[in-house]
Formats: sequence, structure tokens, C-alpha cells
Amino acid sequence: MKPVSAFYNNQPTTIFATMSALAVKHGAINLGQGFPDTDGPEWIRRAAADALMNGPNQYPPMPGHPDLRKAVAEHNKRFYDLDIDPMTETLVTAGATEALSASCMALLNPGDEAIVIEPYYDSYVPQIIAAGGTPRFVRLSPPDWSLDETKLRAAFSAKTKLIILNSPLNPAGKVLNRAELEMIARLLEEFDAYAVCDEVYEHLIFSPHQHIPLMTLPGMRDRCLRIGSAGKTFSMTGWKIGYVTGCAALIKPVTAAHQYMTFTVNPSTQIAVAQGLRAGDDYFNSLVNGMDEGRQILGPGLADLGFDVLPCDGTYFLTVDYMKVAERVGFKGTDTEFCIWLTEHAKVTAIPMSVFYHPSNGPAPQNLIRFCFAKKREVLEKALENLKNFF
Repeated sequence: MKPVSAFYNNQPTTIFATMSALAVKHGAINLGQGFPDTDGPEWIRRAAADALMNGPNQYPPMPGHPDLRKAVAEHNKRFYDLDIDPMTETLVTAGATEALSASCMALLNPGDEAIVIEPYYDSYVPQIIAAGGTPRFVRLSPPDWSLDETKLRAAFSAKTKLIILNSPLNPAGKVLNRAELEMIARLLEEFDAYAVCDEVYEHLIFSPHQHIPLMTLPGMRDRCLRIGSAGKTFSMTGWKIGYVTGCAALIKPVTAAHQYMTFTVNPSTQIAVAQGLRAGDDYFNSLVNGMDEGRQILGPGLADLGFDVLPCDGTYFLTVDYMKVAERVGFKGTDTEFCIWLTEHAKVTAIPMSVFYHPSNGPAPQNLIRFCFAKKREVLEKALENLKNFF
């Protein structure tokens, strides 16, 4: 029989699925996969339930429900003073992952290069390659994950079509500052390139850090596609509602790619998310404060056990250097083997950071692992108790 797609047939199972399956097998507390263990605000869920029962339940408009697109535009104005036309400069997608894929398909042609910052969210590289592009990598160095201008400039060339910019950065928890964003903006203008801005954690940033969309910088309005996520903003990752903001000339091809992938997204959740985006400041403040509580429980607890906890400016992930702990207990192995060992014996699951690096860009760090703190207090405290008892 003729072979199937060589690219997709050789894609491995994601580390999240692998480690989550191990957590189930060993009865471990799963601090690996990044999702909250609550179901989001009841009032938003109620709005979706009402829309489901009362309708409409047929295809909504392909670019998204008009009220949600209007709410996305209002959200951009409210938080970032961006004036957005909801009908020509927004698009609703089946989650941010589809938004990223559609953006790559819309911007890349065979031979184009796309810059990816390491460590990176695992879907970026396959999406670039599937769209016909070639990834180029710029590595950040812990513990502060600062962006080096010399390394960044070296990644740009006449073939550069775009950079995927993730801030706050999953998996490292890094928030790009204004100086770093201005550096990127200068290079985008110099090399006539675009930015696909993955900003799904825009409302999960810890003081004193601040989220600055690249789109708000001078000259960037027409070079950026800004991606948001209802799943992250309302702690309902299973809803898979994403939204893209950009100038009409860029939204047009992204919409064309979207129409042949998912076409549209279920209407009841779109209607509810529109209400959610119009929530008062008290909701957005409580969201970040609640997440910060988990960070303040897990971070000091891991430090007390001997882990070196790296700074976390945003997202819901903590990166730690585990080498002191490994040396103390005589563990010798890779970061992946350490995470498997923790799952089997300490009954706590983490994610090895090496999976967020590309092998073509040199050896990945082997001393870092990542924990998710978007969990209930009792879950985090139980995980720390398990680790303490084991070590």
C-alpha cells in the first residue's frame, strides 16, 4: 500500500499525553499538563448552557459569532487601547492552537523561514513545517531567560517571513519587557517580517510585570497577528475558543485557512465567551490573584525541598533546576528519566524541559523540569507532602 504522510506519521506522542498516562498508571498527582482543576466561572457556564438550550445551534458565521468578535475588539481597546474593526480585523478559531496553525498557513510559503524562541511550546515547529516553512531557533538562557540581540539578529535573514512570539512564555514563564519587544520590532521592520503573537496567558502575569502586546508598538499594527484564548482567560481549556486580532490584510488569509480546517466553532460557547470578555476588573484581578496563590504555595515548597526555583513572571508554570536534589539522592539520568522516576516513586508528575528544545539547535538543557501550579491548594499541598515524604 502507498505510504501515509511521512511527516505526520513520524510525529511522536506529545510529552503531555505520555506523562499524563504515567500519572494515571502510578496514581501520581499530575503537575505536568497545564490545565486548571476547576471548571471556570459558573456565570459563564450558565450563559453557555442557556444558549445551548435556547439556540442558535446551527452554524454560526464562519469568522465567528458577531457578538464575540465585537467583544474581542472591545477587549483590545479596554486593555491595550487598540482600535479594532470587529468585522474585518478579528477571527474566532477552535482554540489558540488552530489560530497558530491557520496563521502559519496564511503567512508562510515554501522556502520561508520562521523564527522560534527556545524553549518553545511544542506545536510551533510542526505547524511551521506543515505550512512549508523552515524553523530557525533563538535560545534563551536561564535563569532570567533574557533575549540576546546578537543571537536574535543572527536568526534573521532575507528568507525570514515571521517570528512566533510567545509572551508570557510557555514553558519558561518569561514575560518580554518593552526593551526586548522594541528590539524585535526593529528587526521586523528591517527584514520586512511579521509576528505571530501567542498571548494566551495575557491575563496571567504577576506583579510587577506587565503584558505589552507587540502590536501596540510603533510600526507593528500591520505586522502582527495577536492570538488570545478563552480557555486560559476563563480556566476552561476544554472549550477550545481562540481569537485572532490583526489588520484586515492579514486576517483575510488566516480566515481562508480557518474555513478549510474547522470552518466555525460551536455557537453557545462563543456567546458565553463574549459575556466573559466583558467581565469587570474584579474578575480579571481574581483570576491572577488565585493563580498567584498557587505559585506562592508551590514555589517556596519546592525550594524548601532543595530545588532551585527559577523566576516566574507569568503563565501557570514553575521551572526548577533539580540537580542538587538529584545529587543528594544519587540519581543519575536525563530530565525525562527524572520525571518518570518522580512519577513512579514520589507520585508527583512534572514535565522535562528538554522536550521544548529542537535537536537541530544543539543539546538541550538536562537540568530543568516544569511543574504546573494551576491547581487547588489541597492538590499542591499534597504534591509537596508526597515529595517531602519521598526525599
